[in-house]
Amino acid sequence: MPELPEVETVRKTLEALVLGKKIEKVTIYWPKMVKHPVEVEQFLDALIGQSILEISRRGKFLIFYTDDFALISHLRMEGKYGVFPGDTPVENHTHAIFQFTDGTELRYKDVRKFGTYHLYKKGSEWNESPLIGLGPEPFSEEFTLEALKQKLSKTSRKIKPALLDQKVLVGLGNIYVDEALFRAGIHPERIASTLSDEELKLLHKEIIQTLKEAVEKGGSTIRSYINSQGQIGLFQLELNVYGRNGEACKKCGSEIEKMVVGGRGTHICPVCQK
Repeated sequence: MPELPEVETVRKTLEALVLGKKIEKVTIYWPKMVKHPVEVEQFLDALIGQSILEISRRGKFLIFYTDDFALISHLRMEGKYGVFPGDTPVENHTHAIFQFTDGTELRYKDVRKFGTYHLYKKGSEWNESPLIGLGPEPFSEEFTLEALKQKLSKTSRKIKPALLDQKVLVGLGNIYVDEALFRAGIHPERIASTLSDEELKLLHKEIIQTLKEAVEKGGSTIRSYINSQGQIGLFQLELNVYGRNGEACKKCGSEIEKMVVGGRGTHICPVCQK
């Protein structure tokens, strides 16, 4: 699933491609992806004549702001956006097309059909699903060491599932939790509330630094992720543990192991993360 760095990269590239464009028509080929409003026709009609004024991000969600609405998009596992001339043949698994008055189209492709759309009047999106109740952004002033400590000290969960909880912190997924925990020298099965102040301080720092470096590299190209201009991310070249089971740890030379924590495939160095 695209995580904060990948979604931020998509946001930036889309911003360069569709900002200011006016929607002439919207076609949805997979109605189940529209979660709000319930009637798909309302969704389609509302967006006609709207211009895209801003593209924002909240955690793993993209938010397209138009004249009157906030369109919230979740890419889920394999969702991708692309901008094409209107006469370009439509590829298989394309489930949404936003036609613009200039003849170009923003197309959403999703092999697994897991992506979602929510459309709300601007300003009301923060009090509705899926944005309501989300935790702080890793790069925001709200994500302080004390805020992280308060969240983790109240749970008996293992640290990895706790960090994957978007109510604790948004944007982290399997890749970057594994990487941040490795950098902080913390085993993913540690009970979150047992982390010392020093461990929490290091973890807080490494979460921010890992995500910052990943954003700068355009995210990680794992499986089928590419950005909206067909470019791959490069942070996968920097990964220390994720996807490297059986390979040597870059820090100590021990063999990277793969295990299951909280139902998720998890990569660790058994020496660096005791």
